[in-house]
Amino acid sequence: MKKALITGITGQDGSYLAELLLEKGYEVHGIVRRSSTITRSRIDHLMKYESGPDKRLYLHYGDLADSVALVKLLYHLQPDEIYNLAAQSHVRVSFDIPEYTCDVTGVGAIRILEAIVEAGIGKKVRYYQASSSEMYGKVQAIPQTEATPFWPRSPYACAKVFAHWATVNYRESYDMFACCGILFNHESPRRGENFVTRKITRAVGRIKAGLQEKLYLGNLKSKRDWGYAKEYVEGMWLMLQQDQPDDYVLATNQTNTIEEFLAEAFGHVDLDWHDYVDFDSRLLRPAEVDLLIGDYAKAREALGWEPRTRMDGLARLMVDADFELAQTETHTHSLNPA
Repeated sequence: MKKALITGITGQDGSYLAELLLEKGYEVHGIVRRSSTITRSRIDHLMKYESGPDKRLYLHYGDLADSVALVKLLYHLQPDEIYNLAAQSHVRVSFDIPEYTCDVTGVGAIRILEAIVEAGIGKKVRYYQASSSEMYGKVQAIPQTEATPFWPRSPYACAKVFAHWATVNYRESYDMFACCGILFNHESPRRGENFVTRKITRAVGRIKAGLQEKLYLGNLKSKRDWGYAKEYVEGMWLMLQQDQPDDYVLATNQTNTIEEFLAEAFGHVDLDWHDYVDFDSRLLRPAEVDLLIGDYAKAREALGWEPRTRMDGLARLMVDADFELAQTETHTHSLNPA
């Protein structure tokens, strides 16, 4: 039975990856941060693997800011695969907390890589680093490939560039099996509600249910390459199953504006987005990333990976999930009126 460790297991990607690995028969370990509130809703349905005869899910308290704890955990677990998905991942917020973002998102990767060395598992373990299309920033080529130069436009993107090159450096210095997945925007009903796609679909569900009147957004002209997170974690796993480590872009090779996403999401419930969306300058980034579109040809040829869900289908499945969630809110409110 293979043993995998996931940082960020309670996030969108971590929860889908945990599902996939459990389905494949893995023993899955996840690092969670201690907090006063329980934030494990995305993996609640996996708790059946935390006990009983099929116990294969284990959660460990830890933090990417604590290198000693990471060394101890890796030495104890001796995992076959490590997926580093944890980060302060909100681009706009990274301008407000740049030091924390760089420490966790950037230096956190160094801490894990160094923990691998110190635990003596560098020749055994396979390591996945979650790189980001935000690293391309002010894009130097269209579409973007693994060879396109980086030009980051936020503290988050700068931290991801650092983590990306640190992974490459440890691969070359210690002969590690270490891969970077340069993932373009990937969304789902499990996306955080402060990310623009989920903010939109959450609002659509609530507006349709009569729980909300307006949605406030910033730049509607920026273009993104949107895919389905559940499909992208399959690509992460495939990277670590190859004979040699390498870096891969996962994308759809299609780009759409936020306006187009709005039209698809609101149109799915027969609403016109122009009637409900207002501009808020406070939501603009100090430095904008105008266009992202990824070429996943290398992943298709080497991994056999291709996206199956495009922006229109993604928007619809997210709206359906959020409308159902809004109806649950409506029912709860009717039972417990203020």
